[in-house]
Amino acid sequence: MASTRLPGTPRLLRALNDRAALELLLNRGPLTRAQLGEMTGLSKVTASQLVERLEQRGLVRRVGEQAGGRGPNAQLYAVTPGSAHVIGVDVGPDRVVAACADITGSIIGRVEQSTKDTDDPVGVVHNAVVQAATDAGTDMSSVRRVVLGTPGLVDPESGEIAFAWDLPRWHRGLLDDLRRDLHTPVVFGNDVNMAAVAESSTGAAAGVKDFVLIWAGRGVGLASVIDGRLHQGHSGAAGEIGYMPVAGAEVPQHPGRKSGKGGVRGGFQSIAGADAVKAIGKKYGFRGVEAADVVRDAVEAGPAGEPVLDELASRLALGVAATCVVLDPPLVVLAGEVSQAGGPALAARVENEVATITLVNPKVVITGVEAEPVLHGALHTALAAVRDEVFGSTTA
Repeated sequence: MASTRLPGTPRLLRALNDRAALELLLNRGPLTRAQLGEMTGLSKVTASQLVERLEQRGLVRRVGEQAGGRGPNAQLYAVTPGSAHVIGVDVGPDRVVAACADITGSIIGRVEQSTKDTDDPVGVVHNAVVQAATDAGTDMSSVRRVVLGTPGLVDPESGEIAFAWDLPRWHRGLLDDLRRDLHTPVVFGNDVNMAAVAESSTGAAAGVKDFVLIWAGRGVGLASVIDGRLHQGHSGAAGEIGYMPVAGAEVPQHPGRKSGKGGVRGGFQSIAGADAVKAIGKKYGFRGVEAADVVRDAVEAGPAGEPVLDELASRLALGVAATCVVLDPPLVVLAGEVSQAGGPALAARVENEVATITLVNPKVVITGVEAEPVLHGALHTALAAVRDEVFGSTTA
């Protein structure tokens, strides 16, 4: 039987080889043509053609020489940092932080702006994004994608903000407004989901395909990663565990409406949110302006603070157990300022409590992303998409 030749196969193979080489250059640093050939299994001739092709497209550049034995030194090549840029944005009720990264992932520009006393979300984001690009020494023409990590529901189909109780001026139609204003692709992502992306990329869940992240801070939230992919749910509400009914708390009513401070009345939020944490601390003589201060003081107090950690862990365990008895992940990451303040002492207590009240026994750890996880998750999300676009079009 005659073999069937797939059309475009040589071009596809070139694209695959180019992508593999670019990933190696990103992850392993400057390499010679010979090293790229060895690592990709390509012949010297094919590797040389690959490097020339990528150099012509401005995706790689010569960055030095590697001294060898006899003969001329071999040229070292690296990905061209400025071949594309992305901007990640962490949007909160009080401030917006925007960071610009080049295609290697290096953050080269950063700005922070207040969101208080403004009713113009497009203007706030515009200024932050443009200033981040300027701070990076580039302009918006080189920015291939902007990803915003924001509280609230993000509609999986439209990508629009569907509901964000603490950002009342954020509304449907905002995504299109931002795209028109910035003249570049703009994407919204739920803030806790963005934190999970950062955790999966560089944190405690690196290399783990199935895990959940529980956020404990001003509010509570959940992100689920199943087989390496974020699970958002039909309406984008997967992970809104603040609304989850739990024993000992009022059942939430009309959760789609703003209902006082914190946006959630009753449910898991009422027993594990910031106000509840401060109430626990007060009961045992620990007071602080923020919930994280209370927990941090309890940890530093040693035995005197253990009742605070015990009660907080027993409450957090209800949310963790309810999630894990359904998804049965091997790993639970505790993130957010309250979790970080509690540290390993809190994680160990939650792990033990979950094992006591359910059939599952996941490992519970504290986040490995020490600072600005939402911002870094937004950047990782933007970089993944842009690298697919730029690296996937090398043979166009």
